[in-house]
Amino acid sequence: DKPLYDVRNFYKDDGFFQRVARSQPFEYVTLAVITVNALWISLESDLNTREVLIESHPVFIVGENFFCVYFLIELLIRLGAFEDKRNCLRDAWFIFDSFMVVLMVFETWVMMIVYVAIGSSSGPDMGMIRMLRLLRLSRMARMARLLRNLPELLMLIKGIKAALRSVSFTLALLVLLLYVFAVAMQMLAKDTKTGDDFFTTVPHSANILVTFGLIGDNLGDVAWSCVGEKSWGQGVALWLPFFLFL
Repeated sequence: DKPLYDVRNFYKDDGFFQRVARSQPFEYVTLAVITVNALWISLESDLNTREVLIESHPVFIVGENFFCVYFLIELLIRLGAFEDKRNCLRDAWFIFDSFMVVLMVFETWVMMIVYVAIGSSSGPDMGMIRMLRLLRLSRMARMARLLRNLPELLMLIKGIKAALRSVSFTLALLVLLLYVFAVAMQMLAKDTKTGDDFFTTVPHSANILVTFGLIGDNLGDVAWSCVGEKSWGQGVALWLPFFLFL
């Protein structure tokens, strides 16, 4: 059988960096920092009213720089642990974390330097700054590293993937049934008050069947409109397929 991949097989046998990179406390601390960073993003988004980090409250400046420094140091420790530095390119997690650190350094330090250099003279483009601030959402992707240490989550994701085909066919069947009933209601309700109010076109009929029928929003309005038609037979012809759809 093919041996399981373990990045630690590419680490040195001795030295400070490999000892830290192999240690469980280092892994647990990193996972804790990733979790805190994900929570920090929501707090910073709610409480920080400044668009530029350098103009923010010192708490936000310290927090952002702490996370940036920690993840940079963590990446350098793992890089130093490799016996052959080229083997880091064989590790998908290392490449992923490197990309994340580059984005974080750009957002936290490079943007600050650029703002200090040109912000006072020409004024910053707030629209561009807001677009660049969306880069911090990419930090949430680091939560994927928790999957390595929480196999239960990975099992749930694999289960969802396995069930995706069945769910897709079920959804396709439901859409087909919705289309059939939408066409039927539009044809049956033509030239009636109910048709003028609720089933004018096929797309509108499908929307009424979903919002009024499945969701139940103002379901009684459609039901009473069907019953209230001038002809008893016409009312039953509208009422019956509508409730059959339900």
